[in-house]
Amino acid sequence: MPSDHEAFQKFSFGTQVRKSPYSDAALRWGAKGFSVYNHMYIPRDFGDPVQNFWNLVNEAILCDVGVERQVEITGPDAARFIQYLCCRDLSKCQVGQCKYVLITDQDGGIINDPILLKLTENHFWLSIADSDVLLWAKGLAVNSGMDVRIVEPDVSPLQLQGPNSRDILRAAFGEGPAELKYYWFTEYDWDGIPLIISRTGWSSELGYEIFLRDGSAGDKLWEYLMDVGRPLGLHPGHTSSIRRIEAAMLSYHADMTLENNPFELGMDRLVDLEMEADFVSKSALTRIKTAGVSQLFVGLVIDGLPLSGSNDEHWPISKGGEVVGHVTSAIYSPRLKKNIALAMVARDQAKIGTRLVIDMSGDVRDCEVVPKPFYDPRKSIAVKT
Repeated sequence: MPSDHEAFQKFSFGTQVRKSPYSDAALRWGAKGFSVYNHMYIPRDFGDPVQNFWNLVNEAILCDVGVERQVEITGPDAARFIQYLCCRDLSKCQVGQCKYVLITDQDGGIINDPILLKLTENHFWLSIADSDVLLWAKGLAVNSGMDVRIVEPDVSPLQLQGPNSRDILRAAFGEGPAELKYYWFTEYDWDGIPLIISRTGWSSELGYEIFLRDGSAGDKLWEYLMDVGRPLGLHPGHTSSIRRIEAAMLSYHADMTLENNPFELGMDRLVDLEMEADFVSKSALTRIKTAGVSQLFVGLVIDGLPLSGSNDEHWPISKGGEVVGHVTSAIYSPRLKKNIALAMVARDQAKIGTRLVIDMSGDVRDCEVVPKPFYDPRKSIAVKT
């Protein structure tokens, strides 16, 4: 039988792409394909993506998301610097709390949409999406005049997501972590191995993230969770495109890039232009809000037969023969029995009920602008006690 190292060779691009502490374990547990995210391998195929979706929404899945690298900011001015990075008011963020934030540049463009974790008054993690926040933060710090230290620590998260996740977490780590409130975290000592466990996750289901602070224990943690969780319905899996599009959760590079600002994406709630504290994009976002935006992010239902997979390009959207936008993410939802999509369209075409036309690489179909999210719009599943 080949070693873990030998088995992974068929997926390897060389040393320029890093394995996560869980890559070998995921491969042993059935991963059949990997993608690259933040210069690391992430499992993206455990067989049937529809079955992975049903495992998530009916039981629970364990996902290697070690690619969600942490940018750690510490030092006497860490709190002031983290606010300078982010356009959301963080003045009331408490130790032990998580916040979904936007990092925006001097022109108001979105660099990243990480989860912020506040470990102490001057110790923060940014759990990032797929872009180089570490370099951006280091560059800003150079001329900021603030006393901060910015590094990538040895921290690698796993996601435990789905309706059975609380019971599995309780069996693995006891009552305390299992009773965390939504978007809060706790530090946990697992037989001398330091963890942080948070009530967060990229699924819009009940779920948790387990941040391993010692990469050498990756195999041990994965195997322990699978051993405890299998009798309770736990499956190895990957983040579900079906579920995230149902929930209208944005994916960096797919649904937003540096060319997009928070207002056209409907993320006004994450921008506070009235707070006293300064932040990088304050002037730019003030100008954009005053001028208004020319395009808006919408949900679509696409007519016709079920899509066979997700889109690998931005399909053009037209009205009366004129291109008015593009599809960013599209998928067939087996639960909703509909083709659903996220798209950016001209502001005057964003009204609910507007009929448009999509050219899906030669397959031309009608579609309709609909409310988003497509499922559980109040996020009652994820936030339930």
